[in-house]
Amino acid sequence: MMKASLPSDPGLRAAFEEALAGYREGGLPIGAALVHRGEVIARGRNRRVQDGNPILHAEMTCFQNAGRLSSVVYREATLYSTLSPCYMCGGASLLFGVPHFVVGESRTIRAADDWLRSRGTRVTIADDPACYELLQRFIAEQPGLWAEDIGEAGVHGRYTHAHPGA
Repeated sequence: MMKASLPSDPGLRAAFEEALAGYREGGLPIGAALVHRGEVIARGRNRRVQDGNPILHAEMTCFQNAGRLSSVVYREATLYSTLSPCYMCGGASLLFGVPHFVVGESRTIRAADDWLRSRGTRVTIADDPACYELLQRFIAEQPGLWAEDIGEAGVHGRYTHAHPGA
């Protein structure tokens, strides 16, 4: 049972519901939602474990579930994720031109937040207690699976990348 209240923001709530569904399926509890003009138009959750596919992060399945959208829709959308996005997912949001990224929590790991900001994306950290609580529960229950998913960043709490010449 969750101690924290569910997120009140509809986009973050949809992302959290996806994260909770992933947790119940035995996967990583990370969810995402794409919102356009106040309406949730797509949702997704991390499906790496369920589908055995290493690129099926929550944001990627959300984009996949959105299907083909006009570039105008992406430029007016907000992407929600229960956890700070990795560089792959952040890169996808840049590719599609999503201008705003809402992060449920970045206490567990802060990944591409600053990188996205440096490229003009508005990043809002919600610091949502329910997002944090669910992921911490999962990490306590499945530390090996968490380490497999997040790699070295899960040990040190932050991705560190050096790109010579960048």
